[in-house]
Amino acid sequence: MTPTPSPEVSGAISALVQGRHQQPHDLLGQHVEGEGLRIRVLKPLASSVRVRFEDGVEIDLEHEAEGVFSAVRADTSHTMDYRVLTTWGDGIEHLGDDPYRFAPTLGEVDLHLVNEGRHEQLWTVLGARVQTYPGPMGEVTGTSFAVWAPRAKAVRVIGDFNDWDGRVHPMRLIGSSGVWELFIPGVGDGAIYKYEIRGADDVVRAKADPMARRTECPPNTGSVVEHSRHEWHDDAWMTKRRESNPHNGPMSVYEVHLGSWRQGSSYRDLAEHLVNYVKDLGFTHVEFLPVMEHPYGPSWGYQVTGYYAPTARFGTPDDFKYLVDVLHQNDIGVILDWVPGHFPRDAFALARFDGLALYEHPDPRRGDQPDWGTHVFDFGRREVRNFLVANALYWLEEFHADGLRVDAVASMLYLDYSRADGQWIPNIHGGREHLEAIGLLQEANATAYKRVPGIVTIAEESTSWPGVTASTDGGGLGFGLKWNMGWMNDWLRYVQEQPINRQYHHNLITFSMMYAFGENYLLPISHDEVVHGKGSLPNKIPGTLEERLATLRAFLAHMWAQPGKQLLFMGCEFAQTSEWADGRSLDWWLLDHPEHYRVHNLVKELNRVYKERPAMWALDAEPAGFQWLDADDNAGNLFSFLRFGEHDHGGLQTVAVVANYSGQDKEWVRIGVPRGGRWKVILDTSGFSGDGRASQADVVVDAVDEGWNHQPHHVTVRVAALSTVYLAPVSEH
Repeated sequence: MTPTPSPEVSGAISALVQGRHQQPHDLLGQHVEGEGLRIRVLKPLASSVRVRFEDGVEIDLEHEAEGVFSAVRADTSHTMDYRVLTTWGDGIEHLGDDPYRFAPTLGEVDLHLVNEGRHEQLWTVLGARVQTYPGPMGEVTGTSFAVWAPRAKAVRVIGDFNDWDGRVHPMRLIGSSGVWELFIPGVGDGAIYKYEIRGADDVVRAKADPMARRTECPPNTGSVVEHSRHEWHDDAWMTKRRESNPHNGPMSVYEVHLGSWRQGSSYRDLAEHLVNYVKDLGFTHVEFLPVMEHPYGPSWGYQVTGYYAPTARFGTPDDFKYLVDVLHQNDIGVILDWVPGHFPRDAFALARFDGLALYEHPDPRRGDQPDWGTHVFDFGRREVRNFLVANALYWLEEFHADGLRVDAVASMLYLDYSRADGQWIPNIHGGREHLEAIGLLQEANATAYKRVPGIVTIAEESTSWPGVTASTDGGGLGFGLKWNMGWMNDWLRYVQEQPINRQYHHNLITFSMMYAFGENYLLPISHDEVVHGKGSLPNKIPGTLEERLATLRAFLAHMWAQPGKQLLFMGCEFAQTSEWADGRSLDWWLLDHPEHYRVHNLVKELNRVYKERPAMWALDAEPAGFQWLDADDNAGNLFSFLRFGEHDHGGLQTVAVVANYSGQDKEWVRIGVPRGGRWKVILDTSGFSGDGRASQADVVVDAVDEGWNHQPHHVTVRVAALSTVYLAPVSEH
């Protein structure tokens, strides 16, 4: 005869199976009572259940109600290890463990740090973590699930291991932490899961894990248990990284959209083909458009739903680690785009996670982003800030990323960004500055630089906000570099003019030097400039194909010599003529055409000269690293300047640069130089024209001891139409 449970137990069982119980471990598992050791297990639809203890004793459990089975082992006053033997409709007895006999897998210190918003390795305590515990009946391996949902009425784990039946695995709420936890034995690497959350609004939703380290491949939206087995082989790179400072070293960045560099490539394919290509071209770094999981491919990754998971489109997290590892082994750094400014409204993800606004700000005047139809994080909530700061550290520490480029920083800094009057809320001082977002950026930058020496953070910030790259100690945002959007817009406007008209727009080139040292800049020719009707890089330029490619070569060499690091989007290195489209591969066939292959070869040569000449990068952020020779030759469309690799301007670490954007060859251009002796042409972009003219590269000229351009000496050099020339002093020893 089945025993009738007490009204208290009966009510608890009903709450449990209805998904309203917050403390299932109080009812389930083993508990010492007056009669002995009570064992109560949850096995919906089971026909019979019994328990085998560590001492070999077995007892049958009686069905109490609604899939809950129970029995008392009399005269037993202590808990012990046990296993559960369950028979279902198949008539076969299945041996398994009981999730409800395990203590919480989060400690008090972890929970305290979570609630304080100061857990810098949040991914080590939340999400799904495969763990193994010893015991008298042998080791038990399973997965610990933990999720922050402070206003949920109940949370249950659903997945392919329980037929997506929420009744099977209700979670416990740990104290007042807002963290729900459950260790499920037997669940391991590759299991697919979600959380079934009864929200504060009493609506049950299936939600992906915000801390999932792996996901199903879109359009599927399940989270996947991930247990990394990757063994890193980039020790030499990581040692060098810790001991170097990327801000005053060479940085030439190749920006890549993984899905369309070569469509159909996996992370491991890219670890061969992309790595070999970038190494041959000589770029120091690659920058990946967001690799974090996103449901909509044409968003290019900028609408993230899985902040802790590399997109499954190209392989597993270990596959992505392998790609980073191989890049490092080939002396190529890795910068990842990071998107803390907003997230999409997809119902399976972060939006209204526990039934109410949780990750997003509850007031739509701060919690909604009108441009992109997305939500804005509640940057003032300490747990949300912790989620984002820890996420930045996660990619730097777990995936060995060498830097983060933060997307759309301007949208974070201003409360009235893209908002009309009345659609935004001023800060506590009545201003438009988003103080909480500023605090988040400062905390993320300061923490990243403290914990991970040798990395760099980069801001895509398009306004005149002061101190983007200033130290947080002095009130700055703490970024290492800032994208120079003003430079990009001005220079692209200049080359779009006909050569005859460029004399009237000369200041578009020179103006950027008025503010070049106000921040630490990176010069970006990014994906945004070659998409959505803006045209490809060569097609922005007027003239015949020959003239356009000549201008592009002159532009790239000028860009490489300009103070600041440089970034070039994929395809621009061989002058792709069609706009970038994320749904197809680059036009690799263009490399079969000599005129495009010569642009490719120029970029390769630029990177070689750049890395070999400290003048091109050592003093990027200091006025001492640059000096105009002639900034005012607008009639000749000519620009000339010096770059220095040391503060002694008379040394061998000097490069002279002349850029000619006119349609006329300049047969005798006089250039002032800081030292006498011999000077050598180390690069001449006209030598990559293929028009049969002899290149000036390697031509040596003697400096004349007669002042020019405020320099004590001068040299005379030929500068072809639409070309840039570099010269450097020749050592006499």
